[in-house]
Amino acid sequence: MRKLPLVFALATLLLGNALAADHHDKDKAAQDDRAPDAALVHPQASESEGSVSVQGKRIAYKAVAGTLVLHGKNEKENQPTVSMFYVAYFKKGVDAAKRPVTFIYNGGPGSASVWLHMGAFGPRRVVTRDDSHTPAAPYQLVNNDYSLLDASDLVFIDAPGTGFSRLIANDPDPAKRGEQLKERRKEIYSVDGDGHAFAQFITRFLSRYGRWNSPKYLFGESYGTTRSAVLANDLENEDSVDLNGVILLSQILNFDTSIDGPEQNPGVDLPYELALPTFAATAYYHHKLPQAPAELEPLLAQVEQFALGDYASALMAGSRLDAARKQAIAEKLHQYTGLPVDYLLKANLRVSGGMFEHELLDNTDDTTGRLDTRFAGPSLDPLSKEAQYDPQSSAISSAYIAAFNDYVRKDLKYGQDQTYHEYATDITDWDSRHDGHEGALNVMPDLAKAMKTNPDLKILLNGGYYDLATPFFAADYDMHHLPVPPALMNNISYAWYPSGHMVYAHEASLKRLHDNVARFIEQTDNVKP
Repeated sequence: MRKLPLVFALATLLLGNALAADHHDKDKAAQDDRAPDAALVHPQASESEGSVSVQGKRIAYKAVAGTLVLHGKNEKENQPTVSMFYVAYFKKGVDAAKRPVTFIYNGGPGSASVWLHMGAFGPRRVVTRDDSHTPAAPYQLVNNDYSLLDASDLVFIDAPGTGFSRLIANDPDPAKRGEQLKERRKEIYSVDGDGHAFAQFITRFLSRYGRWNSPKYLFGESYGTTRSAVLANDLENEDSVDLNGVILLSQILNFDTSIDGPEQNPGVDLPYELALPTFAATAYYHHKLPQAPAELEPLLAQVEQFALGDYASALMAGSRLDAARKQAIAEKLHQYTGLPVDYLLKANLRVSGGMFEHELLDNTDDTTGRLDTRFAGPSLDPLSKEAQYDPQSSAISSAYIAAFNDYVRKDLKYGQDQTYHEYATDITDWDSRHDGHEGALNVMPDLAKAMKTNPDLKILLNGGYYDLATPFFAADYDMHHLPVPPALMNNISYAWYPSGHMVYAHEASLKRLHDNVARFIEQTDNVKP
């Protein structure tokens, strides 16, 4: 709210002038309140306090739920463009200058941070079933034994257009306001615009809360890892912000390796090879392998060797592959995926993610999950070629959204009479061009540049064996092909989990994820004891 002038503070003013000034100011305030998006141009903040017990140790914290306002660059620098929502948790009783701060966000693009907030590292965690549909409300919200508050202060950020974050169009003329919004979408809903928005948010946050000298970390999931590569480069080389670490969960840096729809890109067979270990893990989990081994990891090692060896060679042969060898490869694929040999031959040895999800449990007319293939649900159309929905997403989304909507209003005292958007509802077209380049998005050079210009930057890559949205072997492949000197490869560490895309949806994996990330921060925060 804008402050009214203290018209009666000056005794020398005539009463008539004072009343006139007061009347004029009230009229102007009323006009401001009627102006579109008037509230969005002012930062908001709601403070509360709480505590969380992390593995037996109580941590008292201050929480701030609010917004920071971003502005355009250059000639538009005075124009507000985005009201960006965040929830920050600050541990009480510590030296903030030495306390690490981790900026956390999900992906999409166009997803709010509710998943990592309520499922992984916030002080409260929603309880969902491990690999099946969570029953409808009431849902259980519990103390999060695996909150990352024991290692770092936390800032959960909702991307523009998601959660309570909103694009700003404040021109009083409706026609011009529509053009403003159109321009905002074009600018922000893009690889580069999104990265710049997050970079501006982070630098403004560091200033507002006096955290410029704190150890700093990025934690992104899914497209959030794509964002982290762009963001790390922007922060390092445009804003002179050296990061201590970048933590990647369910990584995708090079979209040429995606198993989603590779049939639309004939001649590029790498996605089939890199998804094969996830196919094998899924078949193992659902007891569909003809000869199942006792343990998963040794099987995956065999499949990885086959995928980059005989399988890759066969696919590379294309139409030159003779019938006998094609038959042999199909039979080997059957051993590793559980799919029928005839089906594999008809698919020309190339099975997309959607095809696999639909076909593995075809005998029961069930479809496996995509984000987490441990999940399964009834196929919407048993005769379809590919999966038509994701049973994992359907199984847990309602619990997360209901829990956060309740928590943010009751505990954080924010969002009354506002709508929390799980996904951005106004993204009609995401611009995937990066630095002016067309074609499949690849941000490996961004992460490589950030590492080269800050050779102390450390990377922690986390992934789940049952993730078919961003297969773990594809993430591993990309990271081992990062264009950096061999010495910088030593700055990268890896952790794999018997879970899916949302590793934290499996409680035992959440504990390991917490421990790995906390250890990573402790080893890289550069704070001397």
